[in-house]
Amino acid sequence: MRAYTTREAAELLGISPRQIRSFARQQFVLPIRVARGHFRFSFQDLVLLRTAKELVLAGLDSRRIWRALRALQDQLPTGRPLSSVKVLAQADQVLVREHNTVWEAESGQTILDFKIDELAEKVAPLVKISGPIARQQANTSDEWFEVALEFDQVGEKEDALAAYRETLSLDSTHVNARINLGRLLHNERSYQQAENLYREALKIDPTNSIAAFNLGVVLEDQSSTHEAIEIYLHTLTLDPELPDVHYNLARLYENQGNQKAAIRHFSKFKLLSGYRDNKT
Repeated sequence: MRAYTTREAAELLGISPRQIRSFARQQFVLPIRVARGHFRFSFQDLVLLRTAKELVLAGLDSRRIWRALRALQDQLPTGRPLSSVKVLAQADQVLVREHNTVWEAESGQTILDFKIDELAEKVAPLVKISGPIARQQANTSDEWFEVALEFDQVGEKEDALAAYRETLSLDSTHVNARINLGRLLHNERSYQQAENLYREALKIDPTNSIAAFNLGVVLEDQSSTHEAIEIYLHTLTLDPELPDVHYNLARLYENQGNQKAAIRHFSKFKLLSGYRDNKT
């Protein structure tokens, strides 16, 4: 994986080396230290640095930014990069947007009645390094995956699809590339292709709860309710504390008239996500 010097990071992000070092000292990022105390930044470090810069420019206090980004890292599933969501600067809050859901980064509180379109121009993408630069630097499967995440983040679906496929051409066992490619195809209603990708991801990593959950969703979208329930239950053996799995099971069981199972899973959903409910 390529490591970037302080000067390279500054040139890519359009900020001074001094500001880069300041962000590192404030622990917005945790770069590697090499000889003479120089920093070496990963691509994900650049993601965080760009976000910190955008939020500082929006007028947010640096301590609040630090707390929000650290809280967001804890909220996301293990292995999921921060580049998979978008960050919004709204007044003195750091908000997070994923699809049509927005929540406050520090508390995890869901923001109700949030008008996405009105704030679309205020989105501070976690990745804004230019596509051409990223393409030139991509050689390995992991680097192509990061290029794909960049395009995915800013809504360039065709470029993201191509980059995920390039990742898989270099490494057919890249689980996250299969999952993300499946998600994009799933969103385009290419259900069978998405299902195949999720199943292939699970063959490579049978313990991947995200691939299992996504498989359940795509099966449900194809009206394969019985199999979807089986997959959701299997997902809970991999990670019993995924609230969305319990919610989907509660909904499906209720539709089948199985009120006891529906209540059990909905109660578990409320327990796992209750901290948000209590604050909304």
